[in-house]
Amino acid sequence: MNPNNEQDMLLSIQDLKVAFRMGQVNGQEQLAEAVGRGAQTVSFDVPAHSTVALVGESGSGKSVTAMSILNLLPVNARRSGRILWHGQDLLQTSTADLRALRGREIACVFQDPMSSLNPVFTIGQQLMEPLLVHLGLSAKAALEKAESLLQEVGIPEPKRRLKAYPHELSGGQQQRVMIAMALACEPQLLIADEPTTALDVTIQRQVIELLASLKAKRGLSVLFISHDLGLVGEIADQVVVMRHGTIRETGPAAQIFSAPRDPYTKALLACRPSLEHNPARLMVIDDHIAGRQADAPARAKDPAAPVVLEVKSLAKSFFFKTGLFGQREFRAVRDVNFKLKRGHTLGVVGESGSGKTTMGLTLLRLHEPTSGEVIFDGQDLLKLKPAEWQQMRRRIQIVFQNPYASLNPRFTVGQALIEPMTIHGIGANAAEREQRARELLVKVGLDASAFGKYPHEFSGGQRQRVAIARCLTLNPEVLVLDESVSALDVSVQAQVLNLLKDLQDELGLSYIFISHDLAVVRFISDEVLVMKDGEVVEQASAEDILHHPKQDYTRRLIGAVPKGWQPAGAASVA
Repeated sequence: MNPNNEQDMLLSIQDLKVAFRMGQVNGQEQLAEAVGRGAQTVSFDVPAHSTVALVGESGSGKSVTAMSILNLLPVNARRSGRILWHGQDLLQTSTADLRALRGREIACVFQDPMSSLNPVFTIGQQLMEPLLVHLGLSAKAALEKAESLLQEVGIPEPKRRLKAYPHELSGGQQQRVMIAMALACEPQLLIADEPTTALDVTIQRQVIELLASLKAKRGLSVLFISHDLGLVGEIADQVVVMRHGTIRETGPAAQIFSAPRDPYTKALLACRPSLEHNPARLMVIDDHIAGRQADAPARAKDPAAPVVLEVKSLAKSFFFKTGLFGQREFRAVRDVNFKLKRGHTLGVVGESGSGKTTMGLTLLRLHEPTSGEVIFDGQDLLKLKPAEWQQMRRRIQIVFQNPYASLNPRFTVGQALIEPMTIHGIGANAAEREQRARELLVKVGLDASAFGKYPHEFSGGQRQRVAIARCLTLNPEVLVLDESVSALDVSVQAQVLNLLKDLQDELGLSYIFISHDLAVVRFISDEVLVMKDGEVVEQASAEDILHHPKQDYTRRLIGAVPKGWQPAGAASVA
């Protein structure tokens, strides 16, 4: 990436290495290399008015590389090499000068806006802060500028939203606020670190279209970090592919997508589920690098399989006080009906706020329903008494979206697996329960040594495997999987999806698979429900939904799926 005019170069990273001090052993300081391995270093450029994407799996070093630019790293980090900003080496810049640079010339948008926004300050207060600190505007001018920023990023009723708190906005709106904050001081470079990972496809498309339009309007450069090559292909001019802290391939997006040279790049492109083809199993990174061939197409399920769960007219409303005596009803789920067969998967798709997660939680009575029936083994689960429901609960389990939040950090993995067996009286004694827990860890692809470790010692994909193993301790018949792979990178996602299919084939499990990712839903589902505003707007086989959608809403969801780089003349937002 050597531009013809060096004066157009904003950022140049040269021979970067980042390691973390891990303490001392026998008087020798131990370092864990995160970026750059051995004699290898990381070097690439970000020209003016361009989008450069850093791509790779979790742990590839892409976020550490980006955070090194402004030294947003833990205190035990050691950096070497050169990071040139307009020719100035940021590794040699004082903390005070870096602080002046952050937000003013280089700004960041992070992955989780709810963690980045302060919950006790209004949106207006948080937008005004950089304007007051960096630009020295008056409070009145800063408030007016904040309102115009919200309008620019597409927030409806911007004046009213200035008084709102972060929890009062949707995930997509929170991310737009983060982009507005980043753009407040009109920086030259925007670092966007996985800004769309957990967003549904339509909101994701809105965010990348917003970034593309702001880049064109403001002449921004963007360093875009992602594990999703399909998304990167729609926004990037240049692509840098990283693995294990080193660069595997760099080049223009057109070259990376049409003629990738490195086997790892080819593997990343190939391991994501496709809307066009549906293999029996997804190939993971190591399969591609080893040259293994793709599986045959997925086999059709038995259409005569017995129904294990039937939902009739399920509804859930939430009630909010208005005034002194009044209340307002919000109908989150309305008149949902479906049947789930043994060994089959029902996919549930829709935008954020469509009611799909609320529907799943209501099935399990984690939200008490307003009306309806959930028939399982001849009984209506919604009418069971507490003692009866406790006995039935073990047969229907849930895997949540965030394995970081769903596992108790104070419990070892062994304790997390043994606890539900103890509560439900599974296993004759502690030794038998421990043996079953260790066997389940192996079944979900973890080493039995994981038994004594704590959740923080595992990656996101490994934690999700632990969460699945915990469900399996109770021998369930139905699993509700709520966005259980949405935050995982493409290779780990493929591993977990393959695991779910293997477990279904081996144990005859039935799944309700809730997701905003239509490509994933197509791979794992036999039938699909499309939800909008709490209602089912379309229901058919996965094949019919994708190839013969009847509703405009469904067509819009399919159209929002990232298609990757498009040849000249094809539709693209970049």
